[in-house]
Amino acid sequence: MPGFLSLHPEIALFLALVAGILVISLIAVFNGIVSLQNQVDRAWSNIDVILKQRFDEIPALIRVLESSAHFEQALISRIIEARARYGSASNPEQKVRAHRAASVALNHVFAIREAFPDLRSSTDFMHLQKRLSELDTQIAGRREVYNEAVSNWNTKITTFPGILFRSRMGLEEKELFIPLDSGGRS
Repeated sequence: MPGFLSLHPEIALFLALVAGILVISLIAVFNGIVSLQNQVDRAWSNIDVILKQRFDEIPALIRVLESSAHFEQALISRIIEARARYGSASNPEQKVRAHRAASVALNHVFAIREAFPDLRSSTDFMHLQKRLSELDTQIAGRREVYNEAVSNWNTKITTFPGILFRSRMGLEEKELFIPLDSGGRS
């Protein structure tokens, strides 16, 4: 008995066409996932560069704060601890938490500087405050791009057909980088 497909070449052609479309579709979905992963990684790298620059300013700020004889040592310790947490962070979520902890401490420093006349008149302190503010502005702009990439990524891996690849490839949703003033927590 000859094979079924040898009797019906139109069916064989149709099945080959369907199989080809399926393979091409799966390749397109896979490539889309890889492309989005690269976008998220690139967007995070752009933030990470600015965060590193921000944390690199901390030692100079600490020197200025320590020169103020009565400045709160506990606050200085919180800033130093946040910098150390950033340095030991192994993923974006840990780095964001360290950034938030530093932001809380730095916001407190800038809020209470009025109580310290030597800080109010320090050109070094004013320069560092301006530099940190500029870096925060850059972070905000890059955070928008990162959050868009993360949203696209999360949508891709939680909807069909991307969800089919999720468990096989070990894909996980990523956290948005939410600023402190929008409900972010340290």
